[in-house]
Amino acid sequence: MKGITTKRETYLRGLPVSGGIACGLAHPIARRGARSIPFYTVPPAQADNEVRRLDAAVEAAALQLERIVEKVSARIGEARANIFVAQRMMVLDPVLRDQMHAAVRDRHLNAEAAVDRTLESYEAMLAELDDEYLRERASDIGEIRRRLLEYLRGHEGEGIEQDTAAIPGDRPVILVAEELTPQETVGLDTTSVAGFITERGGPASHAAILARALGIPAVSGIEDAVNQISRDCEVLLNGGTGEVILSPSAETLRHQPTTPPRLEAMSAIEPVPELRVMANINLASEATRVRDAHAEGIGLYRTEFECLSLGRMLTEDEQYARYCSLVNSMSGLPLYVRLFDLGSDKSGAFLGIPAEENPALGFRGARLLEGRPEWFVPQARAIARASQHGPIHVVYPMIVDVAQFSRLRSFFLQCASDIEAGTILHGPMFEAPSALLEADALLECADFGSIGTNDLIQYLLVVDRNNGLVARDYDADHPVVWAAIQRLAKAARHANKPLTVCGEIGGQPQYLPRLLDAGINAVSVSIRLIGPARQAARRYLSS
Repeated sequence: MKGITTKRETYLRGLPVSGGIACGLAHPIARRGARSIPFYTVPPAQADNEVRRLDAAVEAAALQLERIVEKVSARIGEARANIFVAQRMMVLDPVLRDQMHAAVRDRHLNAEAAVDRTLESYEAMLAELDDEYLRERASDIGEIRRRLLEYLRGHEGEGIEQDTAAIPGDRPVILVAEELTPQETVGLDTTSVAGFITERGGPASHAAILARALGIPAVSGIEDAVNQISRDCEVLLNGGTGEVILSPSAETLRHQPTTPPRLEAMSAIEPVPELRVMANINLASEATRVRDAHAEGIGLYRTEFECLSLGRMLTEDEQYARYCSLVNSMSGLPLYVRLFDLGSDKSGAFLGIPAEENPALGFRGARLLEGRPEWFVPQARAIARASQHGPIHVVYPMIVDVAQFSRLRSFFLQCASDIEAGTILHGPMFEAPSALLEADALLECADFGSIGTNDLIQYLLVVDRNNGLVARDYDADHPVVWAAIQRLAKAARHANKPLTVCGEIGGQPQYLPRLLDAGINAVSVSIRLIGPARQAARRYLSS
């Protein structure tokens, strides 16, 4: 979207793809002009030579991807490395190779042209599909195409590395690019790159998934960002709302929990007795980062991302291994495990969910859990087994009323009735306005409550925060939002039940005083926002 300028500041609105707030100097990356791909006719006598060139490029690309898998596994876990495992499988796919060979032998194309024509057709086909997840997979085909062409042209490994190598180390930067590939994203140096802005790439893209795993705030869908944002312009971005501010004023910056260039500096801030600050995570492999940030527990484990990252549902044993590792890692600190919150913007072809005109109001969250017991049962049993090693809070997503919560909790207990479970606590996620209206009754029968402010704001204000046309109306400052939070806090006090805020506002300094005043004493935020949240709470409580 184009920007709106008020005095010195310019406001842009894009799509939120990776939560967190970051500030730094803009570092636009203009891709080198597309290198011309040589097209020429190959005489039959030279076809074998072109096929050998093509096969050598395939084997070299597969070897490089194997090394990337090892690197990513060590850095952010095996689940994220599977993105590159899948790419390697595509590169080595015998059907794809046969088609490229045929382009050389039957259509007499040179190796570069065979790669380009064959993979371009696959990329175009995926890009035209209605399914967002499959559309985003077109970028995988595009990356494989670029990788093979680089080897054939003798330009192995070219990308943004040369551009990012020149980044000065004294100030964090915000990368600005047309698009980032998964390899480029995972290769970013998070000590100097505070966040990134792209023109293309949605929340389901692999670059976005990796950015979330790395804790890098990111916004996409900013029209003509590379040309619109000048180099060294100060940029403030909110990866949770999609808002970007160019040349923010001192007053604006004073109220923002900008992501620090080094996590260690802020995570070392001592806990605040009046406010428990826990961590939001997407993968069990993030446990080490949670401990390093000195979080006071895991307040939201988004279990659905384990499935989305693998492109399939996990077995009971696979889930048990992940949940058990987190219980042991927390050593008695709270662990809130949200049941699969699939559907809507967190979907994939492997789920087999029918196309919906309005998925945000459709088969998602608690409704999907009720409708797909084959997914619910293994997860409930895995959680029950893991609870033998320590207590677990089970969070039920998108609950609409008491009846639905009671049905799902009863089904959970029924699924695990033959397991000698440990302490399991059950509570709803307050996101739907209907649950808000039944807050008193829900908290009376639940063990705790969690407020998912991102979706709560979206539904209260009837605004799709992933839609650039209306995202400007997504307003955490709206009086209705704070009336809802105060109502929930009052209901929790009356029922004497714990209540946690798990959305973006829990880590934003300008909102922490209001949360504390409302009686909220626990928040769960992105790992990188733990330090800023504590700092803001201490500043307010000591003022």
